Amino acid sequence: MSFTITTSPNDDFALIEDNNPDKIYAQFEQLRSKCPVAHTSQTGGFWLLTRYDDVKRAASDTDTFISSVKAVIPSDPRGIRRPPLNTDPPAHTPYRTALDRTLKPARLKRLGPILEKHAQRELDALLNASYLDDQDGDSETPAAQIDISAQFGASFAAWVEVAWLNLEDEIAPVLATTAAKWVNAWRQQNAAETSAQSARLYDLARQLFADRKKSKRDPESDPASSLLLEVGPDGQPLDDELLIGALRQSLVVGMVAPPILLGDMCAHLSRDRDLQAKLRADLSLIPAAVEEFIRLYVPYRGFCRTPKHDIDLHGRTIPAGQPVTMTYAAANRDPDVFENPNTFILNRENINSHLGFGRGRHRCAGMPLARMALQIALRVILQHTEDFEVNGPLHASTFSVMDEKVVYSS
Repeated sequence: MSFTITTSPNDDFALIEDNNPDKIYAQFEQLRSKCPVAHTSQTGGFWLLTRYDDVKRAASDTDTFISSVKAVIPSDPRGIRRPPLNTDPPAHTPYRTALDRTLKPARLKRLGPILEKHAQRELDALLNASYLDDQDGDSETPAAQIDISAQFGASFAAWVEVAWLNLEDEIAPVLATTAAKWVNAWRQQNAAETSAQSARLYDLARQLFADRKKSKRDPESDPASSLLLEVGPDGQPLDDELLIGALRQSLVVGMVAPPILLGDMCAHLSRDRDLQAKLRADLSLIPAAVEEFIRLYVPYRGFCRTPKHDIDLHGRTIPAGQPVTMTYAAANRDPDVFENPNTFILNRENINSHLGFGRGRHRCAGMPLARMALQIALRVILQHTEDFEVNGPLHASTFSVMDEKVVYSS
């Protein structure tokens, strides 16, 4: 991610542009200990929270820290606001109620086997298509090279969205490609390209909305139909354009983080062969491993809120109306909460305390689905390979995170 705004001499920190995430975590560590409430003039200016307790408190207090002004930094270059991410209670409530209704345990149980088949098919297709004979003839083990993030992660994430939203199968590859282009344009703050790709996503959302408005489905298992059930705080039906915006948000919400996290997980397991072998030998350990991976490698560094009144914290005053970033990536490595925070610890005692999915009313709506999908993806990767290792440069915080060299299982 690049920024053109130069820093002020009075800034507490400057945003780091580097493919080595250790440099970013080192900056978080320094700020956490010396300047836990920090300010920069970059991207229009914002405050940064790095201590776990401060981040958790801000994320949980939606009465003080609101989302309707700015939810991410840098924000959408077109200034568009969509529910539920960019709304506050009570306007936020019906959208979350509708989405949560479609993510209950009973439905997730039905979706599990479907997603497993999608993951197996997509990974096998990639492995078979990229099969490489050993050029030197000195190995009997065939190998394949795939980008586990941009290829498998993106395609599988699209199928997760298709299954959850009950879309037609042919939409999956369109969604994967369009969402990738939209994410990259947004990160580059390319307003024209962001708008072009967003328009394609809106077309999908409008088609879905029109179909469900004409023929509703079971609201317990269909997000669009569930949204159409809800009414606003005034008791009136929700505005059609806002409902379409919520569906547009739902189309991409699961397309950004899972591919990045899958890349991080496989990169970690490439370095830690003992852990890779342990998980292969006992697949029941995968849920605990995924949870620790989420803590360590939360894909979103943080989300933004805006205080409604001045906030005094650690000897500094955050003025009302100035954006504040709740840095989940820093909070999840706070040594006051997580012992040996930079180390992967399987079955960490307080792992449920991590903020990888946020906290409070704006916690990740798709949290239970994301957990299940990540577990399925990692299980399928381990079951369908004998080994894998990084084969190419790693790119931090980009949609195409990494390349992987995957070795076939016999």
